[in-house]
Amino acid sequence: MKKKISSFLISNALSIILIMLGVAATLYNSNFISINNLKNMGTNIGPRFLIALGVSGCLITRGTDLSAGRMAALGACITGTLLQRADYVQKFYPDMGNVNILLVLLIAMAICSVFGFFNGIVISKLKVPPFIATLGMQLMVYGVCLVYTGASPLGGFRKDYTSLATTAVLGVPLIVWIALMVGSLMWFLYNKTRHGKYMYAIGGNESAAEVSGVNVDRSIIKIYTLAAILYAFGGFLLAAKAGGATVNTGQGYELEAIASCTIGGVSTTGGIGRVSGVLIGVMIFEILKSSLQFLSVDPSLQYVIQGLVIVAAVALDLRKYLAKK
Repeated sequence: MKKKISSFLISNALSIILIMLGVAATLYNSNFISINNLKNMGTNIGPRFLIALGVSGCLITRGTDLSAGRMAALGACITGTLLQRADYVQKFYPDMGNVNILLVLLIAMAICSVFGFFNGIVISKLKVPPFIATLGMQLMVYGVCLVYTGASPLGGFRKDYTSLATTAVLGVPLIVWIALMVGSLMWFLYNKTRHGKYMYAIGGNESAAEVSGVNVDRSIIKIYTLAAILYAFGGFLLAAKAGGATVNTGQGYELEAIASCTIGGVSTTGGIGRVSGVLIGVMIFEILKSSLQFLSVDPSLQYVIQGLVIVAAVALDLRKYLAKK
């Protein structure tokens, strides 16, 4: 019994510490659990949840995706250039009329999916390690974003677009509902389709999956393409929330996503992970950031703490893996 309790505490030490930090922030400043702060945290969690979902598929197949944040930025910038007000002085396309919001989202997804498809091809066909392939893609996408926007910040978004971040349904921000709907679709994909079964099989033992008839290359290409689509959706929501977009939108979000996934039980060693766990991980990481702000921790020191959490999350995940061997 003692061993079980000890093992549980060690395995979930990071989550327990972060939750305790949230309790401390509440005691220090009661506004931490105010309706306004909870709504703000919800709108922050929504886009990050979508990005983390994309990364989760890569991690489950023993890969990773370091281009997630930059692809979210590309999605945000594409969205930003197409959804500016007609009377905005610095409108990116001065002669363009109002474009349907859903159409713009689909355009952003389609463009980002090309980069995700390329990631999948390089990893599956050329056998380049995911870390290297997606690191190269990170730089490529950043360069494309710089060329496309001219490194200029984008603003003047249409009200019907930014209202996605300000509208609430049943007291809950619309962004949260959107994220939950996407999460539900991903849960179905992971648990009730062949794609999900193949994904877990590849993460568990790629060679065995291939012998049993799984088209490993095709599955990996699909996983990275779908991940890019989710990044674009996340960027779309990030720009709506911020009311603007730059090439640095979403910078570093890939590391947050990896940490959130591992905190939520998605193993970096492959084959393990649930959508509900990803959501919990994103929520816990957001509690960390919000707690540090309410505890008046120096902003520079907050980055140090977040970095330590990322390292600790992966280290604890590897510890669980080694303990099973």
